[in-house]
Amino acid sequence: MGNAAAEDELTLFENDIKEFWIQFKISYGAEQNNQTSALRDLCKETIEALSEKWSQKLKEEDLMIDKIQEYNNEILQQRKYLAEKEEQLTEIKSKLNQEEEQQKNLNDSIQELKEELMKKMEIKSSKNKAAKEKAEQVNKIKTLFKEHLGLEMRRIHDEQLQFIFRHIDHKDPNKPYVCTLSINEQGDYEVTSCTPPLDCIAELQLKLRETNNFSAFIANIRKAFTALSYKQSA
Repeated sequence: MGNAAAEDELTLFENDIKEFWIQFKISYGAEQNNQTSALRDLCKETIEALSEKWSQKLKEEDLMIDKIQEYNNEILQQRKYLAEKEEQLTEIKSKLNQEEEQQKNLNDSIQELKEELMKKMEIKSSKNKAAKEKAEQVNKIKTLFKEHLGLEMRRIHDEQLQFIFRHIDHKDPNKPYVCTLSINEQGDYEVTSCTPPLDCIAELQLKLRETNNFSAFIANIRKAFTALSYKQSA
């Protein structure tokens, strides 16, 4: 009987142990499941948060890449613009250099023309001075000839020079003896008229052309007129 009671107590203890174990498993499993579910939910929320975060970062990086690409395109456009401007600047510099060279050549040409003009003006001035001196000398000679030798010189039409001799005919001192000269197309002296006519006029004209001695020609003309006057008076 004592053994039977011990066995019953042992059976009850075993049953209690089994019941406890079952309850423990149930309790632990439910808690474990709750923890697993909570952990799963936490992981899911974390993953979703991370996914959203990285998705946002990726979007930002995409925007950054687009911005970088946009900046690169702007830089390429700026480089292209600068290259075009540099090319235009090079062309402008080249044109400026050409214009400077042309201006220099023009200034040199102007300077040469000025120097040439100055030389011509100096030559003209010298010629004018010589012509003035010669004209003064001719006027003095004309005055001398007119007062003492009865010779008068006139410039008439067609650029002819007329010589009027007086004091030749002693019977009529005021009687004019006239010889007219011009320069022909060949640049030679030519007697266009002689009053009264002289037989030796062609010879005197030829000698004047050969020697270009105008004073001797005038003196010879006067001698010829004087000889003619004596011949006519005889």
